[in-house]
Amino acid sequence: MSRQSAHRGVPPPATPAAPRRPLDAAGGTELGPLIARARELDELDRRLRGCLPTPLADHCRLGNVRDDRLVFLVTSATWSTTLRLHADEILSAAQALGLPGRILAVKIVSKQPVDVKQKPCLPLSGFARESLKAAAAGVSDPGLKAQLLKLSEVP
Repeated sequence: MSRQSAHRGVPPPATPAAPRRPLDAAGGTELGPLIARARELDELDRRLRGCLPTPLADHCRLGNVRDDRLVFLVTSATWSTTLRLHADEILSAAQALGLPGRILAVKIVSKQPVDVKQKPCLPLSGFARESLKAAAAGVSDPGLKAQLLKLSEVP
């Protein structure tokens, strides 16, 4: 007996399609070329930084490729200088990938602070409070004693 006849002529429900990743879904919109460019730069970045020593590769990133110019972003002037010392390696790797890179431009950018939401502190246990008070009782320095007592009163 087929599934269709078991349910009185009603076909089985279609299997839902797997959800699409946001960047894949947006690729069919006017953002498509921008997303494709970002993915292309990300792949080039991965390949070009692969020819650099690990500490340096961790502090730089390919920012753009335009005409014959490769633009790298670094986190400090020190890494900028170090990256310039490896310019020949980077440009050779770029040419091996088919890029017309002949000029290495380096820009210093500060790391953007990460917005981390502070987790609420857990309250002190009774044992922790008593331990802080006992420690305060055992020290002779009045400043340290005051700080330990203050800590023992934190909610």
